[in-house]
Amino acid sequence: MIPHNNSIFHISPIPLWLEDFSEIKQQLDLWRKQGIEDLRQYLLNNTAKVAESASKIKILQVNTRTLELYEAEHLEHLCENLPTIFQQDMLQTHIEELVQLWEGKTHFINTSVNYTISGSRLDIQLRCTILPGYEHDWSKVLISTENITPYQNARRQEEKNRQIAEARFNYSPTSLWVEDFSLVKAKLDYLRSIGIEDFSTFLDVHPDFVQQCIKEIIIVDVNQATLTLFGAPDKNTLLKNIHKVFSQEMNHTFRKQLQDLWEGKIHHQHEAVNYALDGSIRHVILQFTVFPGYEETWSTVQVALIDITARKKAENYLEYLGKHDVLTKLYNRTFYTEEINRLERSIQRPVSCIFIDLNGLKDINDNYGHDAGDEQLRRIGNLLNQLIQHTQYSASRIGGDEFVVLLPNADEASLQTSLNSLQELMHVDNQYHSLHPMSLSIGSASTLPNERIEDLLKRADALMYEQKKKYYAC
Repeated sequence: MIPHNNSIFHISPIPLWLEDFSEIKQQLDLWRKQGIEDLRQYLLNNTAKVAESASKIKILQVNTRTLELYEAEHLEHLCENLPTIFQQDMLQTHIEELVQLWEGKTHFINTSVNYTISGSRLDIQLRCTILPGYEHDWSKVLISTENITPYQNARRQEEKNRQIAEARFNYSPTSLWVEDFSLVKAKLDYLRSIGIEDFSTFLDVHPDFVQQCIKEIIIVDVNQATLTLFGAPDKNTLLKNIHKVFSQEMNHTFRKQLQDLWEGKIHHQHEAVNYALDGSIRHVILQFTVFPGYEETWSTVQVALIDITARKKAENYLEYLGKHDVLTKLYNRTFYTEEINRLERSIQRPVSCIFIDLNGLKDINDNYGHDAGDEQLRRIGNLLNQLIQHTQYSASRIGGDEFVVLLPNADEASLQTSLNSLQELMHVDNQYHSLHPMSLSIGSASTLPNERIEDLLKRADALMYEQKKKYYAC
């Protein structure tokens, strides 16, 4: 039945078009007779045929909502502006309509782009139906052009937001990981269900639980900064070698993470030690957060790793400078004082010490220059570092040409062994540097019963000065 004025057709809230497709049917029948089989490819190769076909469609009626949508005053006004309404965007759309009719479909849905008469873009959902009774000639076809612009705009904005989010993830200068912690949560929930309350004690008793949880983490994605940080050429290489990244030190960090999660801290931060694939160390600040909306499952969490390796190296170097003499690589007076105080408070006994003074440093500086004097100081630094390597002893430069070796838990016999080694090392060094041999004044002592460390040092120092007097007397 053809809609009449004031019928449902005209008062429908959806734009409706009543059109005559009979010439379209005749055109399709002609193409079949001509032996065309792949209509889509034929039309893509002959785009002029598409425009020619579109011109064969006759508009019989449109409803009020159609005129409002396209900003037309009446049907004639609408038809006069069809080239504006159906612009180049319609080419592909009309091809798809023809193909679906070619395939025998009497009803189909498509999306398209139209324009209002003033030029505003409209995203359209087009529904086409050959009315019952007109299947033989397609002379009555009902078309709706529902405006889905707000919906499409929302989709485009969502896609834009997704692309921005992906770009922020992929191109962030910070190492980012997306991980699935749902199996970890399941393990923690199970412990609660069986009555575990003191999680820290549980981990003390079951240290393997930490490693079990690490194995349950699923790595979903990593960004480019992660690959750069760990020296991986691609994601697959990184994931295949993830055991190299998370070494034994990670157990300690992850235990603290598990404790945080047990206490409900789904956003937390810790320092950690990782390793690049070439084995070099990476000190990082690990920032963990469960994504909003995933608090009940932990199935999507983000881990950010901020590389602080350079900062750690700087801190370690500053710490080294605070306790070491740069020239000799021995400990400095600050460390020596702290170590004396520690030994005084400690129950470690016996304690032995060796006081050393480099003889003739002023003469070397005066006669050969300070570079020669510095070289002698470096030599004694190397000598004493060799002496104490692989021991709990320490060697410090406490003055310009004064050095002390502290030997905790060393008795007279151990002290004598060290003195013999010192003489041997100095003999070898002097043979190698025969033009400028070293001369050392040495005093040593071991603690007497109930003797204070301070008194021990005074005795050794006094013995060293006796040797020094003899050296200069000669």
